Amino acid sequence: MTDSPHRPSKPSRVFPTASQDAGFACQVEETAQTSHPSYRLAFLDNDFMLREELRPVRLQLELLKPEMVLQEHGIASTVVFYGSARVPEPGDAEAKLAAATTDWERRVAARIVEKSHYYGQARELARRCSSLPQRNGERHFVVVSGGGPSFMEAANRGAWDAGAPSVGLNIVLEHEQYPNPFVTPALSFQFHYFALRKMHFLMRARAVVVFPGGFGTLDELFETLTLIQTGKMAPVPVLLFGRTFWDRIVNFEALAEEGTISPGDLDLFRFVETADEAWDILGTHYDL
Repeated sequence: MTDSPHRPSKPSRVFPTASQDAGFACQVEETAQTSHPSYRLAFLDNDFMLREELRPVRLQLELLKPEMVLQEHGIASTVVFYGSARVPEPGDAEAKLAAATTDWERRVAARIVEKSHYYGQARELARRCSSLPQRNGERHFVVVSGGGPSFMEAANRGAWDAGAPSVGLNIVLEHEQYPNPFVTPALSFQFHYFALRKMHFLMRARAVVVFPGGFGTLDELFETLTLIQTGKMAPVPVLLFGRTFWDRIVNFEALAEEGTISPGDLDLFRFVETADEAWDILGTHYDL
């Protein structure tokens, strides 16, 4: 049977969209009732959305928004770059050393200079990861950083060198941290919850690359190792740049000797010094 020319076409949807209803809601006549906060649409009411009782909803939204955007951009797998926000590229590090005025400042600045060459290694490794071709419309080994300066900037900059997109996962801090200029704007996210940010770091991760850093870097590294150790996350290459730094601040062998981790747990990560060395490990692991 063919459709009658007078038969109404099937509508694409029966109800108006939330966006349409939001527009209608803004056009209502102002009265004592419509002006009261209770009359606002719940999803347009910031005071309501920010109530303590709405935390579960905010957690869900913060998980869902980046996930939907990453899916829409075909981001299938990532390489995560962790590291300090305080180690600039070599020229800037040398300038800070020259400007130091006390013995303490000079000692700290000198150590920053020692680590600053890893900025170039992060940039080069990120460039190589970002140079892999797309497959079936999906992007793989997309660079993800915390979106800030230093080694995070180097990672996003390496992707930018390759003409490829990269992700930045910033977080609201008391001292504002802005996205570095090399993050792809459409893939630049801001988080309130550290826990949700850390989930997004690892949900698509195929490798985790860790440069020298402080509390935040250590937190991210040890959470990754714990997830792999406990089987909550599939094993992926975990590459620690700068063995001298890591040996100085963490005695991994002592943890095994004390019996608080197994000797085999020391195989969950590898020390590397150069982008070449890291790329060889990734290439062998994934048969690139």
